[in-house]
Amino acid sequence: MHAAPAFPHLAGYYVISLRPAGAHGGLRREAARLGARTFALSPWRIACRDDDAARAALRHALAADIVLFTSPSAVAAASALTPLVARDAQAWLAVGAGTARALGRAGIVGVRAPTRMDSEGMLALPELDTVHGRSVGLVTAPGGRGVIAQALTDAGAGLRRADVYDRLPTPPAPGRIARLMALPAPWVLPLSSGDALQRTVDALPPEAAARLREAQVSAASARLAGVARTLGFAQIAQAADARPASLLAAALEASAVS
Repeated sequence: MHAAPAFPHLAGYYVISLRPAGAHGGLRREAARLGARTFALSPWRIACRDDDAARAALRHALAADIVLFTSPSAVAAASALTPLVARDAQAWLAVGAGTARALGRAGIVGVRAPTRMDSEGMLALPELDTVHGRSVGLVTAPGGRGVIAQALTDAGAGLRRADVYDRLPTPPAPGRIARLMALPAPWVLPLSSGDALQRTVDALPPEAAARLREAQVSAASARLAGVARTLGFAQIAQAADARPASLLAAALEASAVS
């Protein structure tokens, strides 16, 4: 990786955002604050479901003993299907601070979120410590948070899954790939989704994927760092959580010693 600037920010860097289409704002603002530019490379776009099956699954999930949302997109999609109302004695959980804030805006108070904002942190919450025989509503998307769903099932929970939105693939167009290849180094790749990284690598032609692997990865968890390593990335830093500020802070620290 090229030497970092002597001053403490990311001027001259490009931040490669793998967030869903239209969801790059938070990362773009934080990158700009540090002097970096952002290049959006979305592997998918979010499409909210709007059908009777989704509504029925959501009603079933929202009536569970514990209700767990996996993303702000899940909150938005669920809110579009039905008003969110907490029942007495229910526990409402969010996988991270952003999801908890989205639930708060939807009118849910007392939402719990882990300090470690990933699947492992979620599963360490006291509310999920003993779930055998209890119902857990998982509000998510197909393919999302498989670690959580499997762990809850293995622990004996009655899982009520509601897939309320879909991730529709958005393979990069040839022109977008050409623009990516023309970006000067160094690159920072914030990583909050292993699936997003896998899809991106698979969608790129070999020479573009090889160039992407030269980026400094800033992973939101040890598991995601392992995913990046498995996919051939060598420069990997681990952030405290998945917030844009945390991801870029880890990249900043890594660049200072590279």
